Amino acid sequence: MTEITETENPLALEHQVCFALAVAARTVIALYRPVLEPMGLTHPQYLVMLALWEHEPVSVKDLSGMLQLEPATLSPLLKRLEAAGLLRRDRSTTDERSLAVALTPEGRELRNQALEVPPAIVERLGMNVDELMELHGRLTTVIAAATSSRK
Repeated sequence: MTEITETENPLALEHQVCFALAVAARTVIALYRPVLEPMGLTHPQYLVMLALWEHEPVSVKDLSGMLQLEPATLSPLLKRLEAAGLLRRDRSTTDERSLAVALTPEGRELRNQALEVPPAIVERLGMNVDELMELHGRLTTVIAAATSSRK
């Protein structure tokens, strides 16, 4: 029996980009869980907070675009963060159909604790920052290519 090479078996699981990306995403997100837990955040909630710490106040529509999440996916995240006292959703003063999302003082204060997250993740990964920034750049290129191919 001869061994099938990568080029002879285009369906080999271990050679699939989608498989490597899916496993990498699950594994890296799992590293965040114990770091975020003391803050009372899940990883998706952390991403919402990152966007708000940088851009608040922001409309739900704009936040949805920043996070590349459907509004139906984002809405329950916002409700839980609002129930936790970290943000508030108010009707826009200029467009009653639009919701504006803003941080509460508690939500702004949580940013200080969140400053510890990136170095903790770098340490858990055991990779240097240059390697991670290179990986980020390559993933951003993959995202752009995949996004443009859907249009």
